[in-house]
Amino acid sequence: MGSGRVRVRFAPSPTGIFHVGGARSALFNWLAALRAGGDFVLRIEDTDASRNRPEWTDGIISALDWLGISPGRYEGPVLQSSRADRHRAAAVRLREAGLAYYCDCTREALAERTGNAQHGYDGFCRDRGLEPGPGRALRFRTPDEGATTVRDLIRGTPEFPNDTIEDFVIARADGSAVFLLANVVDDLEMGITHVIRGEEHLSNTPKQQLLWAALGAEEPPVWAHVPVIVNEKRQKLSKRRDKVALESYRDEGYLPGAMKNYLMLLGWAPPGEDEIVPWETIESTFDLADVKPSPAFFDEKKLRAFNGEYIRALGVEEFIAAVQPWLAPPAAPWAADAFDADVFAAVAGLAQSRVSVLSEIVPMVDFLFLPEAPVDDAAWAKAMKPPAAELLADVHDLFGKVEWDAESLKTTLTELGERHGLKLAKAQAPVRVAVTGRTVGLPLFESLEVFGREATRRRLAAARERLAAG
Repeated sequence: MGSGRVRVRFAPSPTGIFHVGGARSALFNWLAALRAGGDFVLRIEDTDASRNRPEWTDGIISALDWLGISPGRYEGPVLQSSRADRHRAAAVRLREAGLAYYCDCTREALAERTGNAQHGYDGFCRDRGLEPGPGRALRFRTPDEGATTVRDLIRGTPEFPNDTIEDFVIARADGSAVFLLANVVDDLEMGITHVIRGEEHLSNTPKQQLLWAALGAEEPPVWAHVPVIVNEKRQKLSKRRDKVALESYRDEGYLPGAMKNYLMLLGWAPPGEDEIVPWETIESTFDLADVKPSPAFFDEKKLRAFNGEYIRALGVEEFIAAVQPWLAPPAAPWAADAFDADVFAAVAGLAQSRVSVLSEIVPMVDFLFLPEAPVDDAAWAKAMKPPAAELLADVHDLFGKVEWDAESLKTTLTELGERHGLKLAKAQAPVRVAVTGRTVGLPLFESLEVFGREATRRRLAAARERLAAG
C-alpha cells in the first residue's frame, strides 16, 4: 500500500440508520490499516445541521463497536462541524489565489442561457469579478485543458478530461464549505493517505483531486472505490426499499462474527474454497488490490445461513449467554418470574441446532414458560383433525403411567398412533400443537421430558376441552 505510514478514515454522516454498505466500507478501511500497521480515523461528517442528531452519532459508534472496531482502538470521533473555520479559511485561500470565484447564477438563469440546467455550469461568472454577497456561491475554477487521472487500487487509472468537469461549488453564500471541499481539507490536514469508500463517490474524485493540488498537496491520496452493493434485482441497496440497517440485523440476533465474515465477501474473497473462515484468516489475507470492481450482491438468505453456521459453532454455554437478551421481557412474552434457567439450559442444545438468528429462540421455547400453550389457529386447524380427540384422550391417560423419558414417550405414542391407524409423524402433530401451540419446533419427546408429566397432561386436557367445545 505504498511507503510511509498508512492513515485511513471512515467518515459517515449521522443522518439515520447505519447502512450495511457503510459497515462494509468501515471493515475494509479497518483491515487496510491493520494490515499496514497504520491508523484508522473516525470522522463524523455532521455539517448538515438540519438532518444530524446526536443519537445517530452514538449509533455509529455503537455499531462499529459491535463489529469489533472499538473506541480506544482508533482516532476520534472527530466532528467535522468542529473544523468549519478551517474549511472557510481554505475557501478564502483558493479565492485569493485566483482558483475560485463568486457566482450568483440561478438554475433558472443557467437554463435560460444553455437550454438545460442539468448539463452543468457554463462558467458565466468566471471573469465577472463578483465579491462575496447574498446569493453568491464560491466556485472552483477547473482547468480548461488536459485530464485528471485517478489512481485507484480497485478501478485502475480512470481518466477524466478537464473540460468535462464543471466549475463546481465549494462554498455556499454564507461561507460554509460544501462536502467536496470539507472532505479534502480534513483529509489533507489529518494526513489521510488512502481514501477507501463506495463506488458512488468515484465521480467526485477528479474534483477532489484537483482541490488537493490547489491546496498545496504534493500528491493526492491513494483511492480505492469499493463496489456498489445491490439487491437480488441488481438494484443498488436502498433504505427505502431494502433491509439495510445494521442495527436491525443486530437486534434480530445476527452474530457480529457472521456479519463481519459475510460483509467482507461483498467484493472480496479469502483464498481457498471456503467462505466461512476465522476472522484471523481474513485479517491476515485481506488486500485492497484483490477487491473486485463488479457490483456485489447482498444475499440475505446467504447471510442467514452464515449466521446459523456461526450459532452452531458456539459452545452451549456461549449460546445460552448470547440469547439472554431475548429471554426476558419485553423481548420474551412470558412473565420474568416464569423463566427457569435450568429448564432452558436443558433444551438449549436442541434449540441451538435449529435457529438461524438468535431471536428465533423465543417461539422455540415459549411453551415452557407460558401458563398456557401459545395460540396458532392455523397450526390448530392443521393438526386437530380426526381422530385427534380420541388420540389425545389415550395419550393423556397413558402419559400418566409411562416412564417419563424421551424414548418411553416416543414408544408409547408410536403404539397409540398405530392403534388409530396413524404413523408417528401424524400422531405427533396433535400432541405437539396441544403442548407447544405449533406444528414445528424442538424435538417433541425431548421437549416433553423437560416440560414434565403434569404440565404436559394439563395441556393435553385443555386441548381435549377445546376440541369438545367445537
